[in-house]
Amino acid sequence: MNTFLLALRNLLRNRRRSIATLLAMVFGLDAILMFGGYTGNVVDALQTGYVQRSGHLQIQHQDYFLYGTGNPVAYGIADYQRIIDRVKRDPELAPMLTVVTPILQLGGIAGNFAAGVSKTVIASGIVVDEQNQLRLWNDYSVARYSGPLALTGTRSDAAVIGTGVARMLQLCGPLKVPDCKQPMPMPAKEGRRAPDDIAALSALEQPQARAPGDDSHIEILAANDRGVPNVAGLTVVKAENQGMKQFDDIFMTMHLAQAQQLIYGGSDPQVTAIQVQLHHTGQIPVARARLQQLLAHDFKDRTLELQDYETLNPMYGQTIKFFKSVFSFIATLIGVIVLFTVGNTMSMAVVERTVEIGTLRAVGLRRGGIRRLFICEGLLLGLFGAVLGVLSAIALAGLINHSGISWTPPGYTQPYPLTVRVWGDWTLICGSVMGLMLVAILSAWWPAKRASKQNIVEALRHV
Repeated sequence: MNTFLLALRNLLRNRRRSIATLLAMVFGLDAILMFGGYTGNVVDALQTGYVQRSGHLQIQHQDYFLYGTGNPVAYGIADYQRIIDRVKRDPELAPMLTVVTPILQLGGIAGNFAAGVSKTVIASGIVVDEQNQLRLWNDYSVARYSGPLALTGTRSDAAVIGTGVARMLQLCGPLKVPDCKQPMPMPAKEGRRAPDDIAALSALEQPQARAPGDDSHIEILAANDRGVPNVAGLTVVKAENQGMKQFDDIFMTMHLAQAQQLIYGGSDPQVTAIQVQLHHTGQIPVARARLQQLLAHDFKDRTLELQDYETLNPMYGQTIKFFKSVFSFIATLIGVIVLFTVGNTMSMAVVERTVEIGTLRAVGLRRGGIRRLFICEGLLLGLFGAVLGVLSAIALAGLINHSGISWTPPGYTQPYPLTVRVWGDWTLICGSVMGLMLVAILSAWWPAKRASKQNIVEALRHV
């Protein structure tokens, strides 16, 4: 205790230098905590978005993830409802589940034959009510602006497309797509209606009569389970921006029954995946192990596998690695700055107090006592810097969170409020504080070692 009190008095002897060193530590810790809090919020938001769209886990046909996107028929899951019912009834899985829902993904060609244009698309057949429930997951309490899906309450032939698809199919006007530039008018050509065979197929697949003046009607052409082209007529109810142009230019979603009718016709319907969403992301290892047991025991005649949301969305892992590398670089840079700042402060203190060091050694204080004295000064600087840095970072994060500043993350269409999560992220706070304390002690150790090795006579004669 006496050593700490003496170290505190020594720090107060040169307040200006101590305050300058303390401010460097506080600003450095603020920068680390602010960037760490921002990074944590971005990662939580990304995870929330991916889990809302794809669930935590997906049951798929083996190798569908690698090869099945272009051939859903070959990698379909037959009798999928029995698998869903078995998963929901399992006593170990049931408490962890929020939604278990099927989805069918297929590729095709969407055409607006009234305008004489067509576009390749990747379509998804979904159960709308269950997908709406899937999108309610928000375990990290991030800001949400999306409401129910546009397919909610629509007819069985309804579809939603990306704004890029709407632009290429010249549906911007009927769908009221903003900022959608129409192409230059092309010379009039004959045969701008669908070919007779495709029109006949579309009429068979579309029992409802097309409403007069319905300008958002399209046809989608896809190969069925027998390899024969099949056509369905769809009414586009909305065009939605998907955030990324590549995805926006191929996006289409429709009701699951309509997609199954298009691919399987009168055959037994199948799906390409069963999405499983849990209450908490931390439950994935337990849920995965139990699902693998079920698939190996109850459905051992099927070649099924499990994929988690990180595998299904590689960009998530890439984003985390990027932020970790940037955070490590910033933390290292600030650590070096603090190291040299505190080291310089302690070195100047050693030079100024050379006579004092000689006097202490002359009255019997050992070398270890001198080292402890200067190390305690560095420790106190680190402790005060850590406390002030955490408090100021929490206050600054609160100001930013209530400032109303917003930004649009990559791959998103709505602006989100800029949020920095410092309070509550105890791993970030404790790690940063411990790192700062360690840097402060290390930066004081070398000057303390040099002070302890001074010759007593020469130190007393120092001017």
